Amino acid sequence: MPSTKPSLINFSPLLTAIADGPLSAWAKTLPKQIEQTMSVERWSDMPGWQSVLENLPQITASQIDLKNSMTVGQASDCDAKTRAQLKEVLMGLHPWRKGPYDLFGLHVDTEWRSDWKWDRVLPHLAPLQDRLVLDVGCGNGYHCWRMLGEGANRVIGIDPSNKFVHQFYAIKRLLTQGLKEEQDINDFPVDVLPVGIEHLPPELRAFDTVFSMGVFYHRRSPMDHLRELKDCLRPDGQLVLETLVIDGSLIQNGLGEVLVPEGRYAKMRNVWFLPTVETLLCWMRKCGLKNPRMVDIAKTSIEEQRATEWMHFHSLQDFLDPNDDNLTVEGHPAPIRAVFIAEA
Repeated sequence: MPSTKPSLINFSPLLTAIADGPLSAWAKTLPKQIEQTMSVERWSDMPGWQSVLENLPQITASQIDLKNSMTVGQASDCDAKTRAQLKEVLMGLHPWRKGPYDLFGLHVDTEWRSDWKWDRVLPHLAPLQDRLVLDVGCGNGYHCWRMLGEGANRVIGIDPSNKFVHQFYAIKRLLTQGLKEEQDINDFPVDVLPVGIEHLPPELRAFDTVFSMGVFYHRRSPMDHLRELKDCLRPDGQLVLETLVIDGSLIQNGLGEVLVPEGRYAKMRNVWFLPTVETLLCWMRKCGLKNPRMVDIAKTSIEEQRATEWMHFHSLQDFLDPNDDNLTVEGHPAPIRAVFIAEA
């Protein structure tokens, strides 16, 4: 029979915090959503992920830096044996895709240099100080921590991958261990929930800032996704959208081209739409977003996305044409990522 052991992930502080206010409607449905999406029947590997949380060594962080990096503690907070134990336990949640994390002198060198993306996005944001923030498709929540480091009042990440949710709470347990009595987990108002954007109430209009980074091209209906994101924002709230785009010669009326891969794109199955910049700006305007603009564009490099000790499966280098890194193995244009910003 499936394990009935209670989860070590405690969503109660979040549910209490949002019971009143702009997220109260979601607070009513969220407990059932969590129960359904975190069942062992759905995720047979979940007992193993739970054991990671159970077996984390007890270490008290002497320092925490969420603004300049994602750093918890320093090497002097534990001995080499404990650090080796920490590495072995965290490897139970392999692969680690978003990061990097520096944990008590242990460098978690993730597949993505997500800090590079954050450095490109941050200068273009409305200040996050005191904002209610949603990060859609957040993975293990790396960027959620950086958003909190910028002074956000509360950050909620959503991602349907239960393993990524457990990665986030492994980091959160390490960060909050050994807090003084007058402190508690509420001092870090950031959570990752095992749900998708379709689980949020329609026309919620609650968040000051909504991020969708690396999600758009996985959605079968790009216009619907834009409307979902807009409906999450309060009036004049800010949308931050990062996605794959293609170069293309503009055609009549300012509309650009769209790549719809018939098969895979860079070995990914679920890639649906890669528009030009002008096409996506048009779609954003058509969905009622105000002043959409592209603020950054960069070709993804094999230095930014690569296989590491913490993610030893194939990565970008294996997805590109070995004779021409401007093409994927399927012959499509190689990944170019652009950041768009607009207001509701």
